[in-house]
Amino acid sequence: MVDDLQKLLDILPEEIRSSIEQHPQRDNLIEVVMDLGRFPEVRFPHGAEYLSQTPITAEQLNYCIERVGHFSGDNRAGIERTLHRISAIRNRPGEIIGLTCRVGRAIFGTIGMIRDLVETGQSILMLGRPGVGKTTALREIARVLADELEKRVVIIDTSNEIAGDGDIPHPAIGRARRMQVSRPEFQHQVMIEAVENHMPEVIVIDEIGTELEALAARTIAERGVQLVGTAHGNRIENLIKNPTLSDLVGGIQAVTLGDEEARRRGSQKTVLERKAPPTFAIAVEMLERQRWVVHESVADTVDALLRGSQPNPQVRTADEAGKVMITREFPNAPIPPSPDRSVVTSLSNRSTGWRSSGQMKPLSRPAPQRYSESSYFEKLLDESWHQPDDLGNTLQIPGPNGEELPLHVYPYGVSRHQIEQVIRVLELPVVLTKDMDSADAVLGLRTHVKNHSKLRTIARARQIPIHAVKASTIPQISRALRRMLDMDDPGLLDTPDLRLFTQSGSDDEIEALEEARLAVEQIVIPKGQPVELLPRSPKVRKMQHELVEHYRLKSDSFGDEPNRRLRIYPA
Repeated sequence: MVDDLQKLLDILPEEIRSSIEQHPQRDNLIEVVMDLGRFPEVRFPHGAEYLSQTPITAEQLNYCIERVGHFSGDNRAGIERTLHRISAIRNRPGEIIGLTCRVGRAIFGTIGMIRDLVETGQSILMLGRPGVGKTTALREIARVLADELEKRVVIIDTSNEIAGDGDIPHPAIGRARRMQVSRPEFQHQVMIEAVENHMPEVIVIDEIGTELEALAARTIAERGVQLVGTAHGNRIENLIKNPTLSDLVGGIQAVTLGDEEARRRGSQKTVLERKAPPTFAIAVEMLERQRWVVHESVADTVDALLRGSQPNPQVRTADEAGKVMITREFPNAPIPPSPDRSVVTSLSNRSTGWRSSGQMKPLSRPAPQRYSESSYFEKLLDESWHQPDDLGNTLQIPGPNGEELPLHVYPYGVSRHQIEQVIRVLELPVVLTKDMDSADAVLGLRTHVKNHSKLRTIARARQIPIHAVKASTIPQISRALRRMLDMDDPGLLDTPDLRLFTQSGSDDEIEALEEARLAVEQIVIPKGQPVELLPRSPKVRKMQHELVEHYRLKSDSFGDEPNRRLRIYPA
């Protein structure tokens, strides 16, 4: 443990400093509180006590203020090259009338309880009340990932609390890099900047607290970067009820069920369901410093809570010797099988596209009834496409009609180049064939299939299903191929891979498609408002039209060249 306690004591007035130095519990000090006109107070793990019966004066406060760094927009300052945090309370005119001086400690070995989870490469969210040790654990996680696992780690240090004050970060973060934030309201911008400019494999964020930061976290996760972050709230239930942060666990939406489905579930017709895959795959509730509750699958936990059932997460405790004990919160309840760690690890390295979206449906072995939507079954099945067996051969999983994968598709009247682009980008287990005899399915343009009776006759005789698309566009081809593989969920649209819709993959094309994607996902769908995009060339506008079609929305081009642009309409 490293605490640099003397550097914090050096900024305190002489009478307060000497009292703390002589205190028997000095090494366990947590905070020193100084409020104008009140007695100085010290706080320890077991409680708080007054240091003296002499009220704090303005001169004593100014003595401390002159010896610490600059107070930022969130009224926090620090001491250079230390982890201590000094927080200010101001009066109406803006003058400082109170200080909270918190001792910052680098405690090594604090992540022993969840090290196996950190090594999986999945995103982890740490929950807990203030003072339970979230930032300390975050600092140690960053060091282990950077030094021991040799990953490129970037810390978004809004209050300089993780890596200390000053331009040179504290050695407790190891080789991890630190990006400072000029003002707290800019944290979400710095998060995106870190991904775009510094090629991180892991981003560490302390105190995700706004809707913009939650949205930035989802954007980062979708780009394949591992996230490790903290948020205030004791349990996952707190996040579900928090409209600002609920997107971290997938978001909540009201869904109206049909009569038959409502009877099958034994529920009302309108129910709450998870809107999207969670930003963080794993959640850790830090109830006490040595007692953490681990939700290995946030998706499963949220789904269970929304259905009114009780999840049964792990409870991990550590004794004085550091030995970790793993139990269940409800020992007598049935426990779902744990996901294979090797599968989870390999999934983390392939984080873009439909496989990582959590929307793939089991084809050959449905999950047990009470875990029908468990994401670990989906992940296990997903991994089985390419998981080698003990003999080094690729395991074969039968397709929706019993055929072996990869699925052999005979294209008719549909652009072969576009089909190959969809297969390549989405990594679909599909191979194109020019021979009807070896085909498992036909993908054809509707008008061509309708006018070609011989093709229909041959397909019927050989029992080859025909899948028709109305137009040879990327979204329709993508949906048709997913439907062939029984992976298409028409009620749920995932965030598309923008590479699907580009021709050259240039930065200008990606930028234009990203503009359209953000307009749809942040304005058109949630707010029901039309949006006009920036003027683009005809080729780029065609790509934007196809992207909008993916979301099953309408769009028109209007205006005169070179100012012709896209307008997107709500459903």
